[in-house]
Amino acid sequence: PFEDGYANGEEGTPTGDATATYTAESKGIVKFGWIKGVLVRCMLNIWGVMLFIRLSWIVGQAGIGLAVLVIAMATVVTTITGLSTSAIATNGFVRGGGAYYLISRSLGPEFGGAIGLIFAFANAVAVAMYVVGFAETVVELLKEHNLIMLDQMNDIRIIGAITIVVLLGISVAGMEWEAKAQIVLLVILLVAIVDFIIGTFIPFESKKSKGFFGYQGEIFYENFGPDFREEETFFSVFAIFFPAATGILAGANISGDLADPQLAIPKGTLLAILITTVVYMGIAVSVGACVVRDATGSINDTFVGELTNCTTAACKLNFDFSSCEKGGCPYGLMNNFQVMSMVSGFAPLISAGIFSATLSSALASLVSAPKIFQALCKDNIYPGFLMFAKGYGKNNEPLRGYLLTFLIALGFILIAELNVIAPIISNFFLASYALINFSVFHASLAKSPGWRPAFKYYNMWVSLVGAILCCIVMFVINWWAALLTYVIVLGLYIYVTYKKPDVNWGSSTQALTYLNALQHAVRLTGVEDHVKNFRPQCLVMSGAPSSRPALLHLVHAFTKNVGLMICGHIHMGPRRQAMKELSTDLPRYQRWLIKNKMKAFYAPVHAEDLRDGAQYLMQAAGLGRMKPNTLVLGFKKDWQSADMNDVDTYINLLHDAFDFQYGVVVIRLREGLDISHLQGQEEFLSSQEKSPVTKDIIVNVDYSKKTETVTSKPVSEKAPIHKDPKGPALNMADQKLLDASSQFQKKQGKNNIDVWWLFDDGGLTLLIPYLLTTKKKWKDCRIRVFIGGKINRIDHDRRAMATLLSKFRIDFSDIMVLGDINTKPKKENIAAFEEMIEPFRLHEDDKEQDVADKMKEDEPWRITDNEIELYKTKSQRQIRLNELLKEHSSTANLIVMSLPVARKSAVSSALYMAWIEALSKDLPPILLVRGNHQSVLTFYS
Repeated sequence: PFEDGYANGEEGTPTGDATATYTAESKGIVKFGWIKGVLVRCMLNIWGVMLFIRLSWIVGQAGIGLAVLVIAMATVVTTITGLSTSAIATNGFVRGGGAYYLISRSLGPEFGGAIGLIFAFANAVAVAMYVVGFAETVVELLKEHNLIMLDQMNDIRIIGAITIVVLLGISVAGMEWEAKAQIVLLVILLVAIVDFIIGTFIPFESKKSKGFFGYQGEIFYENFGPDFREEETFFSVFAIFFPAATGILAGANISGDLADPQLAIPKGTLLAILITTVVYMGIAVSVGACVVRDATGSINDTFVGELTNCTTAACKLNFDFSSCEKGGCPYGLMNNFQVMSMVSGFAPLISAGIFSATLSSALASLVSAPKIFQALCKDNIYPGFLMFAKGYGKNNEPLRGYLLTFLIALGFILIAELNVIAPIISNFFLASYALINFSVFHASLAKSPGWRPAFKYYNMWVSLVGAILCCIVMFVINWWAALLTYVIVLGLYIYVTYKKPDVNWGSSTQALTYLNALQHAVRLTGVEDHVKNFRPQCLVMSGAPSSRPALLHLVHAFTKNVGLMICGHIHMGPRRQAMKELSTDLPRYQRWLIKNKMKAFYAPVHAEDLRDGAQYLMQAAGLGRMKPNTLVLGFKKDWQSADMNDVDTYINLLHDAFDFQYGVVVIRLREGLDISHLQGQEEFLSSQEKSPVTKDIIVNVDYSKKTETVTSKPVSEKAPIHKDPKGPALNMADQKLLDASSQFQKKQGKNNIDVWWLFDDGGLTLLIPYLLTTKKKWKDCRIRVFIGGKINRIDHDRRAMATLLSKFRIDFSDIMVLGDINTKPKKENIAAFEEMIEPFRLHEDDKEQDVADKMKEDEPWRITDNEIELYKTKSQRQIRLNELLKEHSSTANLIVMSLPVARKSAVSSALYMAWIEALSKDLPPILLVRGNHQSVLTFYS
């Protein structure tokens, strides 16, 4: 899809490749220099019909002074835009596509796509406008000689249609022919201008009655001030003149056909603006100094001697045109559009000039539109238009685009109403000028290191003023067309933003997003934390994000748009291999998160073991105030069969978290969390159906074992995959695991979230359920609060709790005070607990003292008899809580409960795991939460 055979930015040695592709391109391909390519084109495009037909009328209405002001104002807008265009065009290699290329590469595909479409369309319709202008002049000539075919309107259509077919032929013949035609047209135009200027110095007697007297101070003086008639105002005259100043992008629009766009665009465009402005002003002044505003055209209005009541300039030159005051005179600046041919030395040359001006502008637009459209289609921003991207021949001519432009122009020629077409076109052009100016401002504002134009004479604030001026001029010219243009640009912008084309051009929008994020992050670090602004910022020990979707979706439910979420992934094993994986995983899993609409970051680290990795992450993850404050991990459900050193590591993770002032959340699902082994299998099943595909091989951190088991498995980027009907069925447990892994992606319905708030850890246990209920999928769930209490004070406790929760402004549907929380658990449950811990006991009373000590030293996780006695009540409490949970919360969608904590090195790992196991087994999804005893809820506003 790219002209030079490389995907964006993936070049080897930039200079070598650039020159290589450059020389390859230039063989047998026509490339233009700055005069032929830019200067000639811009001058032809800027000098339109206005020069010969409307300029004299503008001088008549506005007077010489204001006419020069009108030209100067238009020039200010075009010059600023010319400077901005030069700045963008010299910032890097410019390919084909002109204004579209410049805007899309600096502001990104959203604005670029909107403007590209509008600009190509505006150029296509401009072809129609210029051709209709040409046809009108031809029909005027036919009328003078009584050669009208049908009637005036249809003649314009017929001549217009013939003309555009001829123009299409010239442009399809190739750029070289088109450039030759342009030069011929420019020569004719220049001859016509010279012809007019010579004419002003030779006033014939016959022309005096038509109002032309040669250079006269009296006429200059009289015509200097304005004389607006027929409800014209300064701005309406400006609106009529402004389209004559557009056309400055004619050179930039064929940027792909220039030998050195970086040099040609600034030089040619700015010189063209200068030359054309000087000519416009010169002609305005000379016409104003030679021709009076009204003249009858009859020679009988001369007089000899003095007239008392006549003060006009014509009277001083012995003509009396006072009859014109009632209106209806055919001659003079105000009444005759063909003043310039009347003044000129040889009138037919002026007609030739008009033909040349209109046809050259039409030709330039006819070439610009397809080129811009081709560049737009190549970038595939609007997938429907891809067919127009194809180029033909060695010059890569967009023949399909020519045909489309031809059809659009033909349609508008058949409308044949110039006054309807003109304002919309002017507004489309102005919208692109405004955006070119804005992109320079935006790129300078974003301070992107990549923005360093070779053209230095620009200024970000001048460009901003230029952009604002363009928008104001749009409204001055025609307010409804301006509104229409805004609506269309906005519509296209929204469409492209929604479609998110897969392009990356390093636009200034990206640069500014980065700059804003950076500035806000720095500003945030100066603010002290306040309890009202507490947010759970979670470091989720997820491993590869796609392997534990349920964990991620649940945490995302309460951090989305509220707090930070970082997915930690610890790579262990040989360093070189791990480094390689780190670099491939980072973009891949970040993409997976975005694709699954997760507002989260992926943070992989390499460490010797799990505990080190977790410590690195807890200390270094995050930025400034955006640091995690809560560690989230899955429950290690295979702890009974795993290596007990891994269990030690797991429990030390929790202790480390408290040491680093983190809150801790342990999430347990009955079915488990890790589905990485299924993803490999599923991918295998589905690839049996499809053709073999190349798969990503990744190293999975298998969570259930808690150390890294290095297993190379193909992993699809899609998380939860459902059973492939044709493949071998998954076993029951795996199927349940798969279903469970996607349960938090569904709407949760009118169920309960049960909060068991057994001791105060700062309120995190209450905040998480509250945050969940603010989200769309969970908003129908009700919060039920369970607290421990004494049998004889149940009502009192309930009221106190209700008051507290209402002060915290947390909605709840019910408060249950459990008076029987301290009763003894059932015998069979105690027996089951004892059976569970049996393999992990030390039984030191039955052994020799030194044997027991040695064993305890080698296996510190073993449970001593002393410990069992010491913590008997605590063990029984976990068993009892599990009974109560089964009794009250077995139907809840989610249980949030305080996590029991053991003092470091006082309770052995096996006993602590047994407590959590006993507490949370056979229950709905359960979050065991322990804040870091920092208050996260407050009464006060």
